[in-house]
Amino acid sequence: MRFSGYIAQWRSAAKEALDRTGITVNFLCWLHFTSNYLCSPVHAYGVSMLPTLNVTGDILLADHLSPLLGNVGHGDLVLVRSPLNPKIRLTKRVVAVEGDTVTYFDPLHSEASQVAVVPKGHVWIQGDNIYASRDSRHFGPVPYGLIEGKVFFRELCIVNIAKTFAKLRH
Repeated sequence: MRFSGYIAQWRSAAKEALDRTGITVNFLCWLHFTSNYLCSPVHAYGVSMLPTLNVTGDILLADHLSPLLGNVGHGDLVLVRSPLNPKIRLTKRVVAVEGDTVTYFDPLHSEASQVAVVPKGHVWIQGDNIYASRDSRHFGPVPYGLIEGKVFFRELCIVNIAKTFAKLRH
């Protein structure tokens, strides 16, 4: 009788463990799908997007469906896989799309302006701070396939929020 009691207890514990494992697996699948195919949070920092984004960083939400549907246009902030180093993700502004003519200058290398035509299937991206941004002026038009997301929401980094509240208290 005691042995059958242990088996019933073990079955109950095993069933509960399997139920909880199933819930965890479902949640992780949903999280993976959401962050890879719908939208994901990104921490963007650096001087290339000043004054739009802070040097210390901002939390951005990027929509991954817009690039797939062709909903990226002039003035949009986008997440782009760097053409020079695929391990790096850039946050830049779309300045021109395929077929547009871009007149630009690189203040660090030349005072003369240059002209480029954006080829089909490419975009021209630039940082808002032209003096401290490595962008299409350096590596040319970016293939549309390297765009990973379109930014649709920006929130100040938690550190900046804490600093703001600290200033308000004093």
